[in-house]
Amino acid sequence: MERPFEHITLVGSGFLGSQIAMVAAYAGYKVKIYDPREGAFVEAYDKIHNDLQKKGVTPFIPWEKWEECRDSIEQTIELGEAAKDAQLVIEVAPEIEDLKKSIFKQLGELTSSECILATNSSSMPVSRFEEISGRPERCLNLHFYLPLQGMNMADVMGGSKTLPEVIEAGKNFICSLGDVPLTVKKEILGFCFNRVWRAIKKETLYMWGNGFVDHMDIDRAWMIFTGMKVGPFGLMDSVGLDVVRDIEMVYANESKDPKDIPPKALKDMIDKGDLGVKSGKGFYTYPNPDFLDPNFLKP
Repeated sequence: MERPFEHITLVGSGFLGSQIAMVAAYAGYKVKIYDPREGAFVEAYDKIHNDLQKKGVTPFIPWEKWEECRDSIEQTIELGEAAKDAQLVIEVAPEIEDLKKSIFKQLGELTSSECILATNSSSMPVSRFEEISGRPERCLNLHFYLPLQGMNMADVMGGSKTLPEVIEAGKNFICSLGDVPLTVKKEILGFCFNRVWRAIKKETLYMWGNGFVDHMDIDRAWMIFTGMKVGPFGLMDSVGLDVVRDIEMVYANESKDPKDIPPKALKDMIDKGDLGVKSGKGFYTYPNPDFLDPNFLKP
């Protein structure tokens, strides 16, 4: 498929930002990735590479192309340099509204007036920070899942003033990566599949956090039922437990319902530094989590 852009910039080189950058590079885009911390992209790349190899995942990008894609991505710690020449910028910062507003304000000042500004927020509609960019008509949500693991889909949702052609360009970009665009027709917190996944997270965290069922038995049930190689808690470890909690708190702050606040046991883990794959320990210990043991699903 013809690419709707040439120059793509990612703001944030964490677990998901690095994956999006890799997939875009593989699709032939000129990619820049910004992170204020020197070496953050390579660090994330190494962790993702090692984790997928250990899990025996057949990645979306063939292994022999990984280094080539990595080396083609321009890394910078200067946001102005990252924004230069960008036709599409995707913000992939932590799920903190004030931080995203700050980034959108800077991007509105640093990029050309024709540049499209997208957020990869896992829950927040772009309408929360479109105005501060100075170009609400060119802002949208592009939310990816786990593209390097083959979850080839992304939510596409406009803000309150997004032009139809901007939404169309976003959908074409998703298609050009080999992903399926999940079009959200009306603004909703959590978009399309992430809202479904959120329901699973909420229930499984409640069952575990209140002592009803061990997390490994929930994962066993999920893996047996779906045939997947990893369960909800293993997936949450991959995302990062701090990120998971931040996302859940967005829903809780929106609903004002105490039942939407994730269990204290999750915050206790985060406070101890047990964040999942990126820290080496979460619900499981890495790089050899229990769910990779051939006996994990045996009687």
